Amino acid sequence: MLTANKTAASGIRLSGGSRPTYYKYKNTFQLEGGESLPELRIGYQTFGELNKDKSNVVWVFHALTANTNPLQWWPGLIGDNELINPKEHFIVCANVIGSCYGTTGPKDFNPVDGERFLTRFPKVTIRDMVKAHQLLLKHLQIDSIKLGIGGSMGGQQLLEWAVQSPNLFQKIVTVATGARSTPWGIGIRAAQRMAIEADPSFYSSSPKGGWKGLEAARAMAMISYRTSECFNESQQDAPNQLDNYRAESYQRYQGGKLNERFDARTYYTLSKAMDTHDLGRKRGSVAAALAAIKSKTLVIGIEGDILFPETEQKIIAEGIKGAKLAFIPSKYGHDGFLVEAPAISVLVKKFLNEQ
Repeated sequence: MLTANKTAASGIRLSGGSRPTYYKYKNTFQLEGGESLPELRIGYQTFGELNKDKSNVVWVFHALTANTNPLQWWPGLIGDNELINPKEHFIVCANVIGSCYGTTGPKDFNPVDGERFLTRFPKVTIRDMVKAHQLLLKHLQIDSIKLGIGGSMGGQQLLEWAVQSPNLFQKIVTVATGARSTPWGIGIRAAQRMAIEADPSFYSSSPKGGWKGLEAARAMAMISYRTSECFNESQQDAPNQLDNYRAESYQRYQGGKLNERFDARTYYTLSKAMDTHDLGRKRGSVAAALAAIKSKTLVIGIEGDILFPETEQKIIAEGIKGAKLAFIPSKYGHDGFLVEAPAISVLVKKFLNEQ
């Protein structure tokens, strides 16, 4: 794998390794909702070498709490010895606006007043995320993307970009996502935000504010990420138990685990951004937007996913001309888009080999 101090034949500086590289857009970045950021820093990582004709680009879109290194969070699909690998591909993964993994977000200082944004961070949409990706694309001097792939919130970004730029992606693979956010999904995320709002420290000036609310929100999210089968199988208690249940211990563990690496205001911001996803907004309809996608498309759903159920995958596949649809059996529900990476890899390999 190439490291940050090596340069591809095309002249693009690579950022392989454990830390992101930063691109700074020094102009005002206008947001869809009417607000703006005085400037924008984009954290991203690349792995591999851009070939001479720039035909080996794979753009990976991360989900809600992930970072810029898909080799860490998508093993079984992306890695040195995986289907998508740095030996063959130039892999790009950019952190989204509002995150805490490199791109401008709530914990950053507002250059206008020198204070952290925190709860003052402006509202961000999925389209704003794509607008930032487009800036990075131009910076990297990339004109065409061989494959775009993303799951959950990553799939939302990919679909939005494929609608906006029909000729950019040769092929796209969406996993466990939707063409628009449903009332069901918005309701789930709203409940999580209510938990964060109930933590008084969320409104404080502390960079760590809202951490208890974040733990509760994560525990609530786990219910929508998994299935009852998964919980009932893995969290069984001893007979006659009256307290200290394994399921509760697991939920508290998951909340604390996220709290160690994430940020409550970031979670709040990105959660609301997911709510804004609607390919049909100002385009007539979702169907009209999907019909504009020209990329060869593979839509992958996870059986038992209650957050992005099978009906959502069918809407995408039926709306994109020639799209292929596949479902992967999994007891993990929505989290299957990460856990079932080897099975996803098999489907993607077949898709990539098709002429």
